[in-house]
Amino acid sequence: MSQITLIRHGQANTEARDEADYDRLSPLGHQQAQWLGEYLRASTGHQGRVYCGTLTRHLETAQGMGVGEEAIRDPRLNELEYFTLAQLLEQQKGVAIPKDREGFVAHLPMVFEAWQRGEIEGTPESFGNFETRVREALAEIAAGSGPALVVTSGGLIAMVMRQMLELDTPAMARMALAIMNTSLHRVFPIGDRLSPVLFNAVPHLELPERHYAQTHL
Repeated sequence: MSQITLIRHGQANTEARDEADYDRLSPLGHQQAQWLGEYLRASTGHQGRVYCGTLTRHLETAQGMGVGEEAIRDPRLNELEYFTLAQLLEQQKGVAIPKDREGFVAHLPMVFEAWQRGEIEGTPESFGNFETRVREALAEIAAGSGPALVVTSGGLIAMVMRQMLELDTPAMARMALAIMNTSLHRVFPIGDRLSPVLFNAVPHLELPERHYAQTHL
């Protein structure tokens, strides 16, 4: 069993209100990815195996890091569709989609809980299917030889932590809200299972002149 370092993509389009418009890095997102790639090369040298989802923001992040050509693309590493879920919840339950950060912080747990309870009709996938594909993808990567990097999204990383720490759905949502762009999260084999040993690290953004780049959205 091999260790896996999960990486959230760089900052995406913060003005977006749907999945397609969100799925591209902002100029800052490209810079975050470049800084992360430079940090990893300087600190660890060879990156070992590299995987990423198939979304544009995943591919742009991997490319900015300098590992885009070698990355194995796996759709099971794609993010849940928050905007789609939010739109369905508004249509079916009258829950307004927030227009600011404060509203989003309260809204995301509501979306996750309604989705997990099966209260949103017509979703792109069920909460259970999301859980299963994340578990299966991580298990396959962990079964490979040597450490692996996985470029993905915050919701997927939060699901990994839910599974390893047995979190309830509100706790998973709070964890997703905390995850910063291009942050590092490592799971390591301890006994017969993977356990988290690093969460939300941004060493490439710790210099004072880069603090502005420590973004959540």
